Amino acid sequence: MLPDPIKKFVDAFAKLPGIGPRQATRLAFHVFSQGKAEVADLSSAVAGLSVLAICQSCFTTNLSEGLCSICSNPQRRKDLVAIVEKETDLISLEKAKKFDGRYLVLGELKKDGFLTNAQKLRLRTIKNAEEVILAMNPTTYGDINATLIAQELKESVKKIASGMFRINYLASL
Repeated sequence: MLPDPIKKFVDAFAKLPGIGPRQATRLAFHVFSQGKAEVADLSSAVAGLSVLAICQSCFTTNLSEGLCSICSNPQRRKDLVAIVEKETDLISLEKAKKFDGRYLVLGELKKDGFLTNAQKLRLRTIKNAEEVILAMNPTTYGDINATLIAQELKESVKKIASGMFRINYLASL
């Protein structure tokens, strides 16, 4: 019933978080209805994501291999690291302009109460940090993950703190 390009669009976009097949179908028809120029713009924007890299230190999205602008900034404190779950959490903290340390983007936390091997490896990359701030979402689930992370870091960090501003609040600033 649906043309093949619409089906492919739906299959691709339905894999995104928060978007199911029905929403992806609506998006496909909306984009199509905007005309060929809009389709080309969207296609170009999506293709542009393929040139991005991951920062070797904090694991955030970066324009090139190596260190991101935060990790390479000599004005940032290297002894203070905020661990966040997602890049969007890092962006919210940066918009507040209240944190002068560095970050570690841990990656999406699972709800089963365990860290993945990749997350454990990322935690081991924290070097020269005297203080680590666990900037997890202020939920029971976030508290459980903060406890897991603190246990994982207890031998390598002098001070572990929690209690950053609510990310939701920061996002509204």
